[in-house]
Amino acid sequence: MRKWWFGGWMLLLGACGQSADVGPTHPGEQIYLNTCFSCHAAGVAGAPRVGDAQDWGARLQKGRDVLLRHTIDGVPPGMPAKGLCRDCSEVELGQAVDYMLEKSLPALEE
Repeated sequence: MRKWWFGGWMLLLGACGQSADVGPTHPGEQIYLNTCFSCHAAGVAGAPRVGDAQDWGARLQKGRDVLLRHTIDGVPPGMPAKGLCRDCSEVELGQAVDYMLEKSLPALEE
């Protein structure tokens, strides 16, 4: 039993120093994952799909400010105001928009 106990401690101590998953690295990623993902991953109700440059490129031509305003106010019939993230600030919504744009239009990251 003593060997088992010692081995258990060694396993626990061996895990020390291992880096844990630090979570999202982009400030808008968590909001996207919590709120936006459900529609923008699959293109539900005409939502531009993350990763589809064509979907986002046409919208971005109107400007990021217009995209953000549509996110805040909603666009009938499919986009609800604030994407149903009632607790999100305008800054957080902007970060989520930026995250989706960067994932969809990689040239923006450069």
